[in-house]
Amino acid sequence: MSMRSDKSKAASPLKARPLRVPGQSIQEELDELIWSTTVGWYAVAAICVLLTVLEWTAFWMKAPRVPVLYTLLSLVVVPICIFKVTSALRKAKHLKLGRDGERAVGQFLDGLRASGARVFHDVPGEDFNIDHVVLSCHGIFVIETKTRSRRGKRDAVSILENGSLRIGSGPCDRGPVDQATAGARWLERLLSESTGKQFKVRSAIVFPGWFVEPMSQRWKSDASLPWVLEPKALPSFIENEPEQMKLTDVTLAAYHLSRYVRAMQDRR
Repeated sequence: MSMRSDKSKAASPLKARPLRVPGQSIQEELDELIWSTTVGWYAVAAICVLLTVLEWTAFWMKAPRVPVLYTLLSLVVVPICIFKVTSALRKAKHLKLGRDGERAVGQFLDGLRASGARVFHDVPGEDFNIDHVVLSCHGIFVIETKTRSRRGKRDAVSILENGSLRIGSGPCDRGPVDQATAGARWLERLLSESTGKQFKVRSAIVFPGWFVEPMSQRWKSDASLPWVLEPKALPSFIENEPEQMKLTDVTLAAYHLSRYVRAMQDRR
């Protein structure tokens, strides 16, 4: 058999696709934005300008050309390209901020592996994704990362009486609380359906780079409400929880969650 036919039959030695990394969904969206939007509009603008230059060069050399037509085309197309590229770059900046925040939080959480915890990043759900999931003998935790730009050094995140958050000087926002709570309930259903066991899932919201005002004792002790924390405080909050799961249950839940994540990746 020839060497060429041997190479054609070569296959990847990996039996299962790698699990997802922190911020992978954002990175995929960022890559799509850069290659499908930004680069494309740059190319269109460059072609229009090049055609215009060529036409004017031919015009000055007395060649039969129509530079006015290409000039008008450039005057219409180039501003559109500039607008599209500028908008894409603004969105890319926002996506990079979110990606870097998820990666920073992921590094804090990965330290929990030393004590036997299983950590998953960027778990795809039903038209949403969960930034991080921690499974340990101290419980199962869904973590949402909210990376926002700060306007001043005194900006802080505070919890309001109605269960919403105030981020800096912005308006009240209950969205992060509802999102984290919904993610926890979704994971409970997923694990129940796949393992046949009932697992309680606690949620948390972390704000990289922000000062987060301490939670009230009532809020902290209510398992139906998410912790609202700075990332560096999250590992100690998890490890200070009483042990409530056997190692075999942690392994069981981690196994079924990893199967689900890989199955979702195969569908994409």
